[in-house]
Amino acid sequence: MSPHNGAKDTVQLQAATIDLDRRRRCGYPEVIFGPGKSLEQICQIADALVKAGEPVLATRVDELQAASLLAAFPTGQHNAVARTFRLKSETSAERSTKENGKSAAFVAVISAGTGDLPVAEEARETLDWMGVKVAMIHDVGVAGPHRLPARLADFEHAAAIVVVAGMEGALPSVVGGYVSCPVIGVPTSVGYGANFAGVSALLSMLNSCANNVAVVNIDAGFKGGFMAGLIANGSNRVD
Repeated sequence: MSPHNGAKDTVQLQAATIDLDRRRRCGYPEVIFGPGKSLEQICQIADALVKAGEPVLATRVDELQAASLLAAFPTGQHNAVARTFRLKSETSAERSTKENGKSAAFVAVISAGTGDLPVAEEARETLDWMGVKVAMIHDVGVAGPHRLPARLADFEHAAAIVVVAGMEGALPSVVGGYVSCPVIGVPTSVGYGANFAGVSALLSMLNSCANNVAVVNIDAGFKGGFMAGLIANGSNRVD
């Protein structure tokens, strides 16, 4: 573990203070949240992370922000469905290769319906950024109960599972009844009026009778993916 270096652990930009000590403290570097940031600001923050040898993950980026980031960093990857931008530096790529060789642990990301894909994809992009292997399982919601057990072999040995569901939010409880690992429920805002933009799904998940289900915020694919990634890689992990 490297010593704390005070001011050397930050990069001061006009509108942002980049925390370069985040990996030492928390195991992973800072993530960029896109909304509210100008094109210049989001590119400056990404550039500071790249120069520090850190991988870049920007979430909830709009099309203009994504185009600006791709122009500045042509080797980056924009996932339009997830609304993310991801970039590996040479240092981070070497680190990821080294870390991935230590464990075969993987995370499954399960979505209830096609409408939940943007949130599920955000979780997947987060796990990719963390260097965690991912198994994606789509459209296995409770309206077709035969579909989930048919895919059991794809997720029963996962270190953690992210379950993304809107409507009544029942799927995490069902998944939790099949596995012994932690299940991270991610409620989505998919649903009709009484779903209350995801509040109904959130409350259903919080009231799960499955002991291994924990829940993050509505549409919080990043948070669900990050929590599952910590479980798979080991929490408080640093170089």
